[in-house]
Amino acid sequence: MMRIPPAAMIGLFFTAAYFLAAIFAPLIAPYSMTEIVGGVWEPVSGKHWLGTDNIGRDLLSRMIYGGRTTIFIATAGTILSFTTGSILGFTAAVVGGWVDQVMSRFVDLVMSIPTLIFALVVLSVMPVTIPMLIVVMGLLDSTRVYRLARAVAVDINVMDFVEAAKLRGEGRIWIIFREILPNALSPLVAEMGLRFIFMVLFVSTLSFLGLGVQPPEADWGGIVKENKDGIVYGINAALVPAIAIATLAISVNLVADWVLNRTTSLKGGRG
Repeated sequence: MMRIPPAAMIGLFFTAAYFLAAIFAPLIAPYSMTEIVGGVWEPVSGKHWLGTDNIGRDLLSRMIYGGRTTIFIATAGTILSFTTGSILGFTAAVVGGWVDQVMSRFVDLVMSIPTLIFALVVLSVMPVTIPMLIVVMGLLDSTRVYRLARAVAVDINVMDFVEAAKLRGEGRIWIIFREILPNALSPLVAEMGLRFIFMVLFVSTLSFLGLGVQPPEADWGGIVKENKDGIVYGINAALVPAIAIATLAISVNLVADWVLNRTTSLKGGRG
């Protein structure tokens, strides 16, 4: 019987809670995302469990819908970055030669530019929409995944079972998806948790700087930006999304660590 450590249980609980709240946001949010239901920065009450925001919208409803947007963008961006980075990294390792050199040097060039600055430059000249955010974030972050995937694949590519597959006449696609990918899952799973956290922080930062999710849509970074002036007056509305971001990041990290330890122990048990 599988035993889940207490830390992983906590991580699973909060991660599941955030994702379920994101999925069922229209059903559990007491108000709509843009409805003005009270005064400016009203305190916590039975009517408004987290109070109201800078223009009188229910903060709990904004948080639920904002979490939905943040988690969706982060999840989609993570999937895009891992799909692109892993396939290109494995391909570079298996093909080798000038293909590997060209791809690796291009990735080095992109990574030499700070990711946030690169994203700000691109988004300043492109329409800031959710699909555009996902593409920009996913492609920029795929360079980190590429480096990891290539490094892991280079080591696996010289192992005996891969050499045996080559001698059998298996093609590169077979080797990538049937030989290298299954044996590279452990580090990739751990990295996926970290990349998801980075995506949450990335989109929140872009929204705080005004080039992320655009009003009246909500995300956690945008909610911080909208209510940051209230901190001067002792209003905690900006701290609520900051706590949510931190809680989600810690929870996902706990789950990723548990999955990494479990997959590693299972692999060791088969050896």
